[in-house]
Amino acid sequence: MGTENDLTVRDRFQALLGRDDAHLWLFGIGAVVLAVLPFALSTFWTRIALGALMWIGLAQSWNMIGGYAGYLDFGHGAYFGVGAFVTGIVMVELELPFVAGLLIAGVFCAVLAYVVGVPTLRLSGAYFAIATWAFAEAIKELALILEITGGTYGMTFPTGPGTSGIPLVGWPDEMFFYYLMMVLTLGTIALAYFLFEHSEFGFRVKAIRDHEDAAQSLGIDATKIKRRVYVISCVIAALFGGANAYYITFIHPNDVLAPIITDQMIIMALLGGLGTIGGPIIGGVLIFLLNRLSSLFLGNTTIYLPLIGLLIMVTVLFAPSGVIGILRGEVGREDVKQNLRELAEKFDIL
Repeated sequence: MGTENDLTVRDRFQALLGRDDAHLWLFGIGAVVLAVLPFALSTFWTRIALGALMWIGLAQSWNMIGGYAGYLDFGHGAYFGVGAFVTGIVMVELELPFVAGLLIAGVFCAVLAYVVGVPTLRLSGAYFAIATWAFAEAIKELALILEITGGTYGMTFPTGPGTSGIPLVGWPDEMFFYYLMMVLTLGTIALAYFLFEHSEFGFRVKAIRDHEDAAQSLGIDATKIKRRVYVISCVIAALFGGANAYYITFIHPNDVLAPIITDQMIIMALLGGLGTIGGPIIGGVLIFLLNRLSSLFLGNTTIYLPLIGLLIMVTVLFAPSGVIGILRGEVGREDVKQNLRELAEKFDIL
């Protein structure tokens, strides 16, 4: 019988998750650490932390529809871009502060997601994925030709004191945007936790994901439930899009509506673990840091792409439930050995 010192990281993680209040403790500790983190970091690393927070929130928003509801949404990044442009239009054309623009962007994207979700959520599998991808491409092309979005010239946001619309905030600086992203990300995680892990609504969503026909036979309105999840996840992506646009001050359709935005959300959720709270957090941090640190230390901004491809290949082959699955003990050494044997036999390596 092993002593406490013999416990592995996985054992400690499983013991921690076994507590009834584990998630609340983790959330509380995480919130405190994030709140004081900027005071211990340089401006450069604060920017890195800010970016990681944004991608954690975006991955968590995609995880709502892709992980919990089981719908492969290839157009999720469109709402990130629409949120950015609507926020900018409100600030530039209506001369309203950022907060007003962000709220209006959230409402606008809620209506847009509802309208788009009515026909597309009647599809499933590859058909839904293709439909949402086509929607995202259409939005991108529309943004490139509309005058109100700046077209091919892009849009510049107003900056300076008074543009945030938040009392006591003068000129928005790095710390302001860090805490803005922190609040949005922690809010997204808390919403996902209570909505999908500790509510009847979450159990209904999972029932639909696992077997939609069986769920409907039990009286669950699958169409209404899926539409609600879709709207919630898209609004969250829009809020992050608006916040990021105000932070970088200039946006272009080829940037904020690029397909890679959706791709990275999917990869982060998949690597960390679909349909879990911790999966997008782990995947978001790993992928974002891999991106930034490869650029910083290797001087190459694209080398992380094949590295991500390798990570996803290994994850799909040996740990389909992601890093969270490994930590939970769902994938052991024998599983890896078995997968290696089957792979070797399939390609006649042995």
